[in-house]
Amino acid sequence: MVQLLPMTESDLQIYLQNAVEEYAQEHVRAGNWHPSEALQKSENEFQQLLPNGVTSKDQHLFSIVDDTTRMKVGILWFAVRYKSSHPYAFVYDFLIYEEFRRQGYGRQAFAALEERVRELGLESISLHVFGHNHAAIALYQAAGYETTDLLMVK
Repeated sequence: MVQLLPMTESDLQIYLQNAVEEYAQEHVRAGNWHPSEALQKSENEFQQLLPNGVTSKDQHLFSIVDDTTRMKVGILWFAVRYKSSHPYAFVYDFLIYEEFRRQGYGRQAFAALEERVRELGLESISLHVFGHNHAAIALYQAAGYETTDLLMVK
């Protein structure tokens, strides 16, 4: 099993070294941003969401840790958001490190996420996934997530 342990500020800085660039590239690949502006837009979004690092308001950043080995196997980041004054969790990022994939950590992490969300009294969990990320889509569907919106481009 896994635990969601609060991310340290040093863990956050390590995460951000790759996450900002990867997020920019995902938007370029999806056709949302031009390559020349993508990195700056990504940096701006992360700064807006995490102005105070791990203590940023309504942001919940976790290291996913294997209970047995105590190894960090990934990260999970969600925020408390509101829709018509109803609180819900929005997953900003979820990552199982490459060497730990296909070992059940993803499903365990989402089960732990559901427990956290219940403890916080949130009503649901929402997330965004890029259409080209077929592995993530399959994981989310297997965990019971349903498509609520679909944006298509030709």
